[in-house]
Amino acid sequence: MANVDTDISDVIEKLELGKLEQSTLHELLKLCHTHLDETDDELITRAFKLCYHSHKDVKRASGEPYYLHPVEVAKIMAAEFTIDDESVAAALLHDTVEDTSIKLQDIREVFGDVVGHLIDGVTKITGVFENRDSKQAETFMKLLLSMAEDIRVVLIKFADRLHNMRTISHLPRQKQFKKATETMELYAPLAHRFGLFKMKNEFEDLCFKVIDPNSYKFIARKLKEKKEAREEFIEEFMKPIREELSNFNFNFEIKGRPKHIYSIYRKMQNQQKPFEEIYDLFAIRVILESPHSKEDCWRVYSIITDWYTPIPKRFRDFISVPKANGYQSLHTTVITKKGRKVEVQIRTRKMDDIAEHGLAAHWKYKEGEERGSSELDKFVTWVRDVLDNPRPDAATEFVKDFQLNLYQDEIYVFTPDGELKTLPKGASCIDFAFEIHSEIGERAIASKVNGKMVPLRQKLKIGDQVEIITGNKINLNPDWMEDVVTHKAKARLRQFIKQKERKVANKGRELWDKRAKKGKVEITDQELTKVAKIFGFDTTQDMFYEIGSGAFDVGKPFEKVKEYKSKGRIEKEYPEDKELSEEEIQEEYISTARSVGEDKALLVEGELSNVKYSYANCCNPIPGDQVIGFISRNGDVKIHRSNCKNAHHLMNTDGERIVDVSWSKNIDTQFLGGVKVIGEDRVGLVNDLTEILSKSLQTNMKSINVSSEGGMFEGILAVYINDLDHLERVIQRLERVEGVKNVMRYE
Repeated sequence: MANVDTDISDVIEKLELGKLEQSTLHELLKLCHTHLDETDDELITRAFKLCYHSHKDVKRASGEPYYLHPVEVAKIMAAEFTIDDESVAAALLHDTVEDTSIKLQDIREVFGDVVGHLIDGVTKITGVFENRDSKQAETFMKLLLSMAEDIRVVLIKFADRLHNMRTISHLPRQKQFKKATETMELYAPLAHRFGLFKMKNEFEDLCFKVIDPNSYKFIARKLKEKKEAREEFIEEFMKPIREELSNFNFNFEIKGRPKHIYSIYRKMQNQQKPFEEIYDLFAIRVILESPHSKEDCWRVYSIITDWYTPIPKRFRDFISVPKANGYQSLHTTVITKKGRKVEVQIRTRKMDDIAEHGLAAHWKYKEGEERGSSELDKFVTWVRDVLDNPRPDAATEFVKDFQLNLYQDEIYVFTPDGELKTLPKGASCIDFAFEIHSEIGERAIASKVNGKMVPLRQKLKIGDQVEIITGNKINLNPDWMEDVVTHKAKARLRQFIKQKERKVANKGRELWDKRAKKGKVEITDQELTKVAKIFGFDTTQDMFYEIGSGAFDVGKPFEKVKEYKSKGRIEKEYPEDKELSEEEIQEEYISTARSVGEDKALLVEGELSNVKYSYANCCNPIPGDQVIGFISRNGDVKIHRSNCKNAHHLMNTDGERIVDVSWSKNIDTQFLGGVKVIGEDRVGLVNDLTEILSKSLQTNMKSINVSSEGGMFEGILAVYINDLDHLERVIQRLERVEGVKNVMRYE
């Protein structure tokens, strides 16, 4: 980045902006005046000038001036978070301390302590999600601490990542994948936890567009094709409701609620249904303007369900029982007289603001309003709770545990006194015990759910009333690790397991020391590590644990040490195993034997080489799918579809091993693809399907699994296909078979 003069006040005073820069500044100020309660024009102007000056000689990957990036981040802060002008100024300057010669003290002197504090917070947490080394847990804690102190810090970081994702197409494909999976795995869930649903949805769609562009384009095209008909239907649905609410003198806004693309895709995958059967593509939202209250939301619900029949199982009351992030709304799904299902959300304007902007909205409401303050207090308590609990030694474990608590469906359960507790879906009585207090979790010996004795491992359901029975001693069980989902429970159990293993290892060390002393053998820790590796242990601690537990005889390493010490050959016979660096892994990859199958279907990093590769069974990629490769330790490459969950995990844990792969134009190999067929059961249907595959499509079938229930047929066909286009032709042709209702690719 460019350097700047040390006297930044003088720089700001003398700087003359060109017409383009003046226009950009004017646009930002206009946004501030539109969306913020108060705007200090001089503050924003000075911050803009310093932003422009400090980055003016730098270009982004797109070729545009770098200073436009912090300007766009500032626009997001002004227009989407609408908090205050100081956070907008900090957004303009968020890269200056990290990337230029400007010092934080300079910022404080010219722009004040608040702006300086925000920039300091953003600078500290920069790289939190990017760093995948042993320091990540500590850096992640800095992020949490910064958020607990001032929510504006993380909002600036969110805005920064959002603009980077909006302009991600200019990066190399490999970097796009890495940044997109990172955003999907951490930024989107964290936005969800903060109640930033609008931003969470945009994060997911932008990531999905990178990770699985074929599916993204398919759903986007379907939405566009059906847009006119969908809008016409929604308008027809809303007409009587609009008239009825007006008759009752409600002050309201009613609108269709577009479903974002990734959520449609996720429902298609989870439910294994085609696009047309995702019923809540049709959704409306009724927003009551002030001074309407939550009681009015119930009156609106009554009016709507007088017109349309509600589906009882699809009703959710998030007004009486808000989500953990403060979200409030009434949700119901109703059926029209023509049998179409529509999801309806009912809320006040304040509830809608909080639903869209989460804790950013709570920040605005906090002054003098009990609700906003309590939600912010809950958030700070949640962060402190995470920090106060024992953390695992491995950073990756800490982040993984933390993620579990960010982005899961929630259940609501009660204590014996009727106090409401929110837990992730899948939580057990053990999780509940730790939620009450760490000491309760440690001493839990039994549990009651709805008055009946149940195992501590039992999973809880919405509405359960739970009582934990405790003993006088710690009663932790290492086997509980498979039964808990909350960070608090996992962290404490992991700490307990480590302590237990350490005691056993210490016992093993004592046994070794006694044997070595008795046999008058001296050996350094470094040499002992080499001996441990001879017997297949990664560390001496692992070897001592096995000795202490009785699974490994201490005499074996003793005899080896004694034998080779006498020969003086331990260094030559048993050189220390060395962990390969990433550069060495790449070298191993390049020099791997060049024998591959007969297909030569893939270009690895742009070349038709004979590098060994294989296709991942978890996602079965076929030509036409977006794919990525991962280098294994032995130099082979495993090919995954880019939307594969396993691929996402590998990108986050071993991002350096990603290789760019693409399909060769001339592929003379067949691949296994799955097709799911749903239709009316009738005599001869299976025969018709197989005949069309073999005769009309010249497609061989490996297997077919069918089931029939209630007059409906469901079949999974495994077929040999050439590429994605071939699979699409198979699907389209099978859709025309008599009685077939839906055909889709089977995941």
